[in-house]
Amino acid sequence: MTRSKYLFPLLGAVLALAGISAAAAAPPQDVPLMIRNQAFQPRTLTIPAGRTVKIVVTNRDVAPAEFESNDFNREVVIPGQSAVPVYVGPLKPGKYGFFNDFHPENTGTLLVAPERR
Repeated sequence: MTRSKYLFPLLGAVLALAGISAAAAAPPQDVPLMIRNQAFQPRTLTIPAGRTVKIVVTNRDVAPAEFESNDFNREVVIPGQSAVPVYVGPLKPGKYGFFNDFHPENTGTLLVAPERR
């Protein structure tokens, strides 16, 4: 009787840890982001907290653009007429800014939503 008293909570903890590691090992979620006329479309992206996300930045313009963020430390040149994956995270919940460094007036926001349980 005493053994089962400790076995079931221990088994639950092991299963919970396995679930956490499986979520962390899951492949990154793809999030599309387009650049047209050197501006981001959409201007706001929402991603889950605590996960790595692959933002696929597609530049529809002929001229290159630069996806940059001081908030989450990324700087990637996106050649004209091409798509480049940008891996982000895991991040804590909040708002993070990004911009096109070749046209800094063109900005966007990355909203990191708390993980649902």
